[in-house]
Amino acid sequence: MAFTNSAGYQNLAQGNFTPQIFSQKVQKFFRRASVVEDITNTDYAGEIENFGDTVKIIKEPTITVKDYARGQTVDTQVLADDQITMTVDQGSYFAFKVDDIEERQSHVNFEALATSSGAYSLKKNYDYNVLKFIYDNASTSASDTGTDGSPIDGDAAVDTLANVVSSAKKVLDKNDVPEENRWLVAPPEFFEQLRKAGGKLSDQSVMNDGGVSQIRNGKVTDRPLFGFNMYATNSIAVSSGSAANHTFGSAGSNEFAFLYGHMSGVATVNHIAKTELIRDPDSFADVVRGLHVFGRKILRSEAVRSGVITIG
Repeated sequence: MAFTNSAGYQNLAQGNFTPQIFSQKVQKFFRRASVVEDITNTDYAGEIENFGDTVKIIKEPTITVKDYARGQTVDTQVLADDQITMTVDQGSYFAFKVDDIEERQSHVNFEALATSSGAYSLKKNYDYNVLKFIYDNASTSASDTGTDGSPIDGDAAVDTLANVVSSAKKVLDKNDVPEENRWLVAPPEFFEQLRKAGGKLSDQSVMNDGGVSQIRNGKVTDRPLFGFNMYATNSIAVSSGSAANHTFGSAGSNEFAFLYGHMSGVATVNHIAKTELIRDPDSFADVVRGLHVFGRKILRSEAVRSGVITIG
């Protein structure tokens, strides 16, 4: 940093006396919570360790109910033992190196700092991957919650998105999806528009909160809306836009995808398979790398849906 000198002042003219101070505090990325771990069935997570592992999930048998009359011979049903196979077929990694000289001269621990950042990036990529998988494989309901080719106009009226969430509830109700543990995931723009529906959201029959919901103050609520636990995430991108070069859908840039369903609809497993520090064979440096493996599977197609709205 150069100090301003008065005219003609030549003392210590080169400015080499001025110290350079490096802060020990480091500016870190904001860390966001993982949405996927809250909306999917993670009961099988402890059963995998490496890429290529498989998990066998036994499906609940469907029982047939028949009419009965007095004295009738009862026919027993043969139970099916169908199963679903979930494979750990997805993986992502980070790797970086720190030269010995850089490590020696650095005023911060770059290995620890970059490893923490790498773990965050793995989680961010995991969220995107699973949500994109759900979007690509979920059923749609054009007339109720919109599709890529036929989105719901979120600007049509102030209560439009509140009505969309209500329609999403109807879709799951018609499929006999349990009311407990339902979720809805959408980008921040969705919730910004939803908060404008003041009349709908102030109705206690909607929030079922005894009149104490925080959403009336414009804040994100921790109470269900129409029975849905609501999650906002940037991992759901504009349909034709991008988030870290990832895209959802293919239509106009003012379209926004959202997902809704029940926790039992999708299963996920994930595991940090490796985190290791090795010497670089080609230089005097440490290489730090981490491998994250995971799998995802739609278990109940009737309990996972996608929708698309337009805003702006």
